Amino acid sequence: MVEQSRDDLASLYFDQLTYDLYPVQEEALLAWFTSEQGVLVCAPTGTGKTLIAEAALFEALHKGQSAYYTTPLIALTDQKFQEMQEAAVRWGFSADDVGLVTGNRRVNPDAPILVVVAEILLNRLLHPQAFDLDRLSAVVMDEFHSFNDPERGVVWEFTLGLLPAHVRLLLLSATVGNAYEFTRWLGRNHRHKVELVEGDERKVPLSYHWVGDQLLNEHIEGIAQGGEENRRTPALVFCFNREECWNIAEQLKGKKLMAAGQQSELSHELERFDWSLGVGPKLRQLLMRGVGVHHAGLLPRYRRIVEEMFQRKLLSVAVCTETLSAGINLPARSVVLPCLLKGPPNDKRIIGASSAHQIFGRAGRPQFDTEGFVYALAHEDDVRLMRWREKYDQIPEDTKDPQLRKAKKQLKKKMPKRRTTETYWQESQFVKLCGASPARLSSRGALPCRLLAYILNADPDVEKLRQLVGKRLIVEAKRLERAQKDLDQLLLTLWSAGYVELDPAPPPATEEQATPQSEYQPKWARPTGELEKLLLLRSVHPLYGVYLINQLGAADHSERIQAMESVLEIPGSVGRRLRVPDMDELPPGPLATERLDPQLLQFGLASVEQLVGKSEDEEEERGPRGAWDEDPLPRLTLAEKLRMLFHHQFPGVHDLRVYSVWSAGELLEFGGDFDKYIRTKRLQKQEGIVFRHLLRLILLAGEFAQFSPPDMDSAEWKSEMDAIAQRLTMSCRAVDPDSTDRSIEDAAISAELAREDLKILR
Repeated sequence: MVEQSRDDLASLYFDQLTYDLYPVQEEALLAWFTSEQGVLVCAPTGTGKTLIAEAALFEALHKGQSAYYTTPLIALTDQKFQEMQEAAVRWGFSADDVGLVTGNRRVNPDAPILVVVAEILLNRLLHPQAFDLDRLSAVVMDEFHSFNDPERGVVWEFTLGLLPAHVRLLLLSATVGNAYEFTRWLGRNHRHKVELVEGDERKVPLSYHWVGDQLLNEHIEGIAQGGEENRRTPALVFCFNREECWNIAEQLKGKKLMAAGQQSELSHELERFDWSLGVGPKLRQLLMRGVGVHHAGLLPRYRRIVEEMFQRKLLSVAVCTETLSAGINLPARSVVLPCLLKGPPNDKRIIGASSAHQIFGRAGRPQFDTEGFVYALAHEDDVRLMRWREKYDQIPEDTKDPQLRKAKKQLKKKMPKRRTTETYWQESQFVKLCGASPARLSSRGALPCRLLAYILNADPDVEKLRQLVGKRLIVEAKRLERAQKDLDQLLLTLWSAGYVELDPAPPPATEEQATPQSEYQPKWARPTGELEKLLLLRSVHPLYGVYLINQLGAADHSERIQAMESVLEIPGSVGRRLRVPDMDELPPGPLATERLDPQLLQFGLASVEQLVGKSEDEEEERGPRGAWDEDPLPRLTLAEKLRMLFHHQFPGVHDLRVYSVWSAGELLEFGGDFDKYIRTKRLQKQEGIVFRHLLRLILLAGEFAQFSPPDMDSAEWKSEMDAIAQRLTMSCRAVDPDSTDRSIEDAAISAELAREDLKILR
């Protein structure tokens, strides 16, 4: 078999295309087939970057080599897997030549083309002896602007740093503000000199409109009128909190939004589903009027219905939060922003340019539209004020007509005013957002403990790791220095907990200094047998997870559930309503009273008042306290006590948060009846948040069951973890069986794959 040249492969690839290329596509493809080390393509959403990615896989298959296609999201990975299989068949290869490997799924794992999440590729680069990288010809990194992600961006960084020199790179990104500087950094620090291809044209251009004279419901009703060509719906209305989504949907449900015949078809489709539980009755009313709601507070089954109805063009409007702009594909002709501010009530600010452009980019459907529309509305107070001024100015100041003078005087008394409690925005800020430069790529997050454990499990040489940290895309010298110190501190933390042995050994701490000297820098960090525990805990900060398990042998059943719930992130708007009740409702158990409280007092970390609360006279004098009200010396919850002692033992860990909630525990007090619990707590509009919290707790119980507290029988511990998981599973299945079963199945596969990986890599 004669190996084809890259020129031949380029001609072959272009010949099999059945449509004209967009300019940025043609430039990027020519760059790919002529470049030595790869290409960075920066172009807006909707410019066909997948076609560019396919060229790298096309080349690998024809040359009998392998390639990886990485994405930041599992959902996106599944989508690209299907697309790449279809492409392989189209090129004359087998669908089995494309495989999928994520944390919880494997299909054709030995295929030459593998679609993976970024962490999978990094783990393989860390263990080159276990995976054949000599035949690896190319790595495609889709959605590469995820490099900026504070939590996961470091995975992309270290992947670039560990990639063999012979592997060519194809980086696909939305537009970024420092693309040229990034390519120079990549060549200088990681020996990959990629060519830059940039484009700023969209297949469907956007037009931007400031709406200062209409209220939201008037505007939406207006753009929904006319025939198919003239209507500017379907529209996505973006809000920055979940409650606002419901408020706006209620405003719209009485408006004429649907085309002829649309409602009858929609009504027929909605009959397929059960709407009796939770927020179902309210959501169905809205859907019947052509208005969908989509945010994390909805149960997954309800979100799926909204997505299906919108994608089939049976809904005119979907009111959603900005999380939709980053993932779910809901094609819309228009995007509407009723507000340009986000943040807590007392600190609202104009949305960032990156978030704004991601939202704007959802407008315009390549298969249906020749133009996408972006609307930003003025504050309703400003609309009313403008309307008043128009009426007021119509009456001349110097009129002699007594009736007009009287009318003008009455109008002046009724002049609308801006509220002191509100924050306002204006057209100039919207115009500035439209023209704002895209975000710059930079290293934003710290090195996570779990990633450090993976790296040390593969190679204990700290100097190699230090070099990677030193090459991060950080301009400020002090931040780079801080990153190195954070690495040393985290290594000391792992050493103090018995997860690694450091060489040279740390100097002993002095009386004045609880930890070894800050100048200490180990050269080697060799894993002990305990390190693998950190690799098996994925639902929780691994250090804290092991610490928690070691504490919970002394706990009663309620304390165990409370402690486990506390490590699962939950939004404050919901968490305030699920806060752990006072001691008289949920008395402290043996873990708190017999272990944690004495230690907190011994170390001087808490006062008696913080542990047992104030006297009845002091409570009466203070008055009632809200769920999340701050107190100078608040009574500590179990979660807070555990966290304080953990930080005392591991002062170098800074990325840990706990949440004092009592949700699963209270649900079980309701006999596991999810709907009854939600209705009692009046959380119908946020039930999806609670549902996700319970699913995550089920997964956490499964992970915790792999270990056991040192002062408890392992069989008894596993039995209790299994019982918690089973009871919560029954509750969740009664609400959304498909999502529950899929989540549990994924978790089981993920755990099994993690154990298999450890066997391979030992």
